[in-house]
Amino acid sequence: MSANPHPRPSVAHSIAALRETVRQWRRAGESVAMVPTMGALHQGHLDLVRAGLARRDRVVVSIFVNPAQFAPHEDFDAYPRTLDSDLDKLAGVGADVVFAPSAREMYPEGFATRIVPEGAALGLETDFRPHFFGGVATVVAKLLLACLADDAMFGEKDYQQLAVVRQLVRDLNIPTEIVGCPTTREADGLAMSSRNAYLTAAERAAAPVLHAAMQDAARAIRGGAMIEVALAPARERILAAGFRDLNYLVVRHAVTLAEVKDPASEPMRMLVAAWIGKTRLIDNIAV
Repeated sequence: MSANPHPRPSVAHSIAALRETVRQWRRAGESVAMVPTMGALHQGHLDLVRAGLARRDRVVVSIFVNPAQFAPHEDFDAYPRTLDSDLDKLAGVGADVVFAPSAREMYPEGFATRIVPEGAALGLETDFRPHFFGGVATVVAKLLLACLADDAMFGEKDYQQLAVVRQLVRDLNIPTEIVGCPTTREADGLAMSSRNAYLTAAERAAAPVLHAAMQDAARAIRGGAMIEVALAPARERILAAGFRDLNYLVVRHAVTLAEVKDPASEPMRMLVAAWIGKTRLIDNIAV
């Protein structure tokens, strides 16, 4: 068995330790990228690390299952935590440091300041998870300020989150460039996600219908069909495939996520969220 060409990344459990490591890199004239994750890493996460290393000298990967973005009825306790295998995967792509803080490190006793985003954060996900982007914005701001990387790499799969993070960095003058990276997909089109591990065999077989139905609807819109005329059969197809609940399948302005007013001139993004069994899947594509 051949040895891994890279050592396992070192692990920083405190903000102070992370900042000291980054400070040493800066003294050596090195640039830094960050990849924020909740762990349970898959190929999509590793592609973000590769993208970071293509732009910068060093990459920090944060692994933190953020309690602030889970509602009481959601899967915080069940969310997979696989730090040991995550470190092995990150060694394979050359990540330098993993920042793996505890909840107490990120939210110490007396923590009392939270970010409440509007703009791109309103609607879609917040219609079903009203707490979500407040938790995301707060923890992402804390992660970015802990590292102060040159770039932070985010996958386009969580497209509304990407829009919210870009808005956050712009509005709060955080000196990190947010880099959106293409969604990594399985061979059958399913967007890679840590939650795909929850799918049964039958659910996994049906799940690629999300992407296929969106592609057909996008082709129809590009061909001149009205947006709702193109989306109606896509919604029917998704539900017929075994999805039990379709939270949304919509087309929005690709930057602001506002309602599309002029399809002929506006950049457009199609976004979907749907439940199959006990798993909620999201996806999006350019129109």
